[in-house]
Amino acid sequence: MELNGHEVEVIVEYKKIKNIYFRINEEMQIYVTCSKKVTKKMIDELLEKNRKSLEKMWEKAKKRNERVEKVLYLGEEMDFVYYKKVMFEGNMAFGPSVDDINAYLEKHALPYFQSRLDLYKNSFASLPKFRLRIRKMKSRWGVCNQGSMTVTLNSLLIHKKPYLIDYVIVHELSHFSHMDHSKQFWECVEAHYPRYKEARKELRE
Repeated sequence: MELNGHEVEVIVEYKKIKNIYFRINEEMQIYVTCSKKVTKKMIDELLEKNRKSLEKMWEKAKKRNERVEKVLYLGEEMDFVYYKKVMFEGNMAFGPSVDDINAYLEKHALPYFQSRLDLYKNSFASLPKFRLRIRKMKSRWGVCNQGSMTVTLNSLLIHKKPYLIDYVIVHELSHFSHMDHSKQFWECVEAHYPRYKEARKELRE
């Protein structure tokens, strides 16, 4: 069958199922799964009827195969190389999978976050004694908790550019003086991070 100017092979696998399923496999073939009761003519007719959907599926599979797996660290892409354990060399990230490498980076993000926090905390006039923590969060980049005297940063920030991490740190440190998002709060943020609006917008995208 021809899809988007390419001759695509059709592979049929018969199983004990009622419906007919189409997919594009890793070899860029149309893979059909159906019952033995389905004739070749019926398959051909269904393939033609679903041509547009198959063309979209084929294009998505093509892009997926062409995409090089990369790891994102501090906003920079690293080439993924399969290896039994996680390690880094230059711009290459070695590991069992991209997910394993990203999980490793997130787990070990605290020292980097602490170094960035140390650069900013001295510019604040009066900060209480607090500790820095990290954890993965779904809806927030950071949390300032005056009750427990902790600042918690989202471990996923390790994949963002340093200036975005800096903004979140300044944002949370400013909450020690202003627990709301009042005009005074944003003035405090701006005093320590003048381009906060740009960073804030980028983190929302």
